[in-house]
Amino acid sequence: MARRSRPDLIVDLLLLGVAAVWGASFLAAKDLAAETGVPAAVALRFLVAAAATCVLCLARRERLPRGRGLVIAAGLGFSQAAIIGLETWGVHLTSATNAGLLISLALVMTPVLEGVASRAWLPRSYFIAAVAAVVGVALLVSDGGLRAPTAGDALVIAAAVVRAVHVTASGHLTRGRTESSLGVVLVQMLVCAATFSLLAGPALPAAALRLDAGGWFDVLFLGVLCSLFAFVVQLWAVRRTSASRASILMGTEPVWALLAGIVIAREVIGPVGVGGAVLIIAASYAGQAIERRHREAAAEPAPVPASEPSPV
Repeated sequence: MARRSRPDLIVDLLLLGVAAVWGASFLAAKDLAAETGVPAAVALRFLVAAAATCVLCLARRERLPRGRGLVIAAGLGFSQAAIIGLETWGVHLTSATNAGLLISLALVMTPVLEGVASRAWLPRSYFIAAVAAVVGVALLVSDGGLRAPTAGDALVIAAAVVRAVHVTASGHLTRGRTESSLGVVLVQMLVCAATFSLLAGPALPAAALRLDAGGWFDVLFLGVLCSLFAFVVQLWAVRRTSASRASILMGTEPVWALLAGIVIAREVIGPVGVGGAVLIIAASYAGQAIERRHREAAAEPAPVPASEPSPV
């Protein structure tokens, strides 16, 4: 087996770092939203993120995208706002552990969308893994007895759908373009900050004044690490690897969310829920492995048939 190159290893490690902070973000977002309300919590997160990104862009003399690049960046900003909004409303109404596990459904959705976009259809075994992931969701949200998902669970599942669209669109729309990643990310941050500041309205300043040191720590963690660091790495990395590979590396997020929920928040899931969590993670990774083998096989050149001997 060929050894991974150093640039590939750096991309992978940075994407794993994104997964770790995003896994912990569910707990921080849940705590912050409980103090300020969801619109104010997301607005504060992105106001801090936009300010930090702006300082970085000025220091590096980065230019904002123009023309078509600006339209693409703004569109990705609205889709990112939808993801974070749905996630935050969802985790506000369910557990951080459930939210972190359910968002991993984006793992099995992203390759399907990427396959549709590239017209490269996946093998049947992939869809078996996808069905297994859905069964895992049913077990996780049943909590020991069959029931419909809560409103929070449903919102996080919707966020997973939008995230799959966002990751696929990011890869296809930004690949080969010359705009700087930081400039594109700043536009996304500004769109998210403006959207949720409007939604929060007059409650935003009052919510900010009520925050204690722990609340501001959550704001800074969500704004600087979970937004600036994560968005820059995600966009930078997806230009250097496939959307599906980025998705599988960031897909370790539910593992970190599970650890944060159990170790820090002392959340408890029963044996049925544990079985569902294991099935979601295992099916997601199996689906990604199937997709990767399918993509690599499709990229291999077809063997050249040997010429037949000439008749004597």
